[in-house]
Amino acid sequence: MYINLPLKITRFSTFANMTNSTDLPISCNEFTSAGLFRRMAALVYDLFLLAAIVMAYALVVITPLRMAFYGMPQENGDWLGFPIWLQIVIMFGLSFVLISYYWLCWRKQGQSMGMKAWRLKLIQNSGELATNQQCWLRAALAPLSLALFGIGYLWCLLPPNKECIHDRITGTKVVVVPKIAS
Repeated sequence: MYINLPLKITRFSTFANMTNSTDLPISCNEFTSAGLFRRMAALVYDLFLLAAIVMAYALVVITPLRMAFYGMPQENGDWLGFPIWLQIVIMFGLSFVLISYYWLCWRKQGQSMGMKAWRLKLIQNSGELATNQQCWLRAALAPLSLALFGIGYLWCLLPPNKECIHDRITGTKVVVVPKIAS
């Protein structure tokens, strides 16, 4: 006979691998950090969904703006584009929508669609799901880590922690979810 003790980290309890006799979660330190290959593979999966989000943004935001500013498209192709101030607003709006996707996924369950496919999860160093601030900051910094010749991501190849620069700055880590025995 054993007693089910309440978990200290309730949102993390479905992720925790339970032991045979005590039914207690394993410490977060026992999970392995995600390597560069898994992170990049999850990012490639996410790119397909991000492309769909960009197309939906174009349909819902850019197309009506085009119609409002210039009317119906003509056959002669004389459209010169939006004014620079509107281009900046559109880009900030698109960035906000893409960052919101990651924020929603990470706050709800710690995984984006690509991370689910590759069994990765974003957690705090304490083992809980990332906070609002950590999610927003990480979603804003991760593209910069990739844009700077990937140095921010290559950082995870260095021991001992094997974490990317944006993980370090935000106090989060990406771990590999253990396979669930069926």
